[in-house]
Amino acid sequence: MNATYAKRKHSLGKSIALELRRRGRLYLMLTIPVAYIIIFCYVPMSGVLIAFEDYSLRKGVWGSPWVGLKHFQEFFSTPVFKQLMVNTIALSLYGFVAGFPAPIILALAFNECRRPRFKKAVQMVTYAPYFISTVVMVSIIIQFLHVRTGMVNNVIKLFGGTPYDFMGNPAAFRSIYVWSNIWQSVGYSAVIYLAALAGIDPSLKEAAIIDGANSFQRVYHVDLPCILPTIVIQMILSIGGLLSVGYEKVYLMQNSLNMSQSEIISTYVYKRGLQDIQYSYSTAVGLFNSVVNLILLCTANAIARRVNETSLW
Repeated sequence: MNATYAKRKHSLGKSIALELRRRGRLYLMLTIPVAYIIIFCYVPMSGVLIAFEDYSLRKGVWGSPWVGLKHFQEFFSTPVFKQLMVNTIALSLYGFVAGFPAPIILALAFNECRRPRFKKAVQMVTYAPYFISTVVMVSIIIQFLHVRTGMVNNVIKLFGGTPYDFMGNPAAFRSIYVWSNIWQSVGYSAVIYLAALAGIDPSLKEAAIIDGANSFQRVYHVDLPCILPTIVIQMILSIGGLLSVGYEKVYLMQNSLNMSQSEIISTYVYKRGLQDIQYSYSTAVGLFNSVVNLILLCTANAIARRVNETSLW
């Protein structure tokens, strides 16, 4: 037995050495992203423990008293819980329904464009807003929609209309947030679908043209079925992050007038955690948000695997 074990161990060591000799540089390159994920994604997960503690900076994570589900119960019973959930879900669903098809349509339009210069110019125009910082983007929105000096209201007054306080009206907040976000990100998001469209076999389109298919028929019967796996994967990822609305843009667009629509889970966590220094409570709220997103991701993945046979795992 010892001889057999030693022989197998020697054979395994020889196989590993041979594999490292062949692909050593690739494994060396792989260590950088793996180390990044471990250090910045997995190691900080230990901080989730403070959601179940009355965390104290002096006592630390391991010395703070354990309180179990106290902070979760406090969040579920707080008067703003319903409002936070409704606002977050409404904003997320609005952004998903309006924003998810936009890059697909733009990529299909680019793919059908037969004028290279025009195509490159439009690509640059739609891609450039992605590099505008969130602070600058919100400043642009506020300046354009200002009730007295904004360009939009100046045009309204030019045609005899009454100026409208866009940023002060809660009903307008979601539309402003979602459509400005689509304008900023649609060009960048379309790149993924353009890459998928570039991988389509040209003979499929040639066959469709020979059969007399027009542009819309080629898009519907050739392009869309070929990029459907990419669309499904992107949809699963989008659904998995449905409640993960970033707080930065929402927080910058908030004011006392639109708070009834703009207060969402992420801004609530920011205020309670960093401004009110309630680390345990804010961590519990953030953990609840992450668990819900994980459930949505697994559910969407299971449905996609059963319906379309395309999934993340």
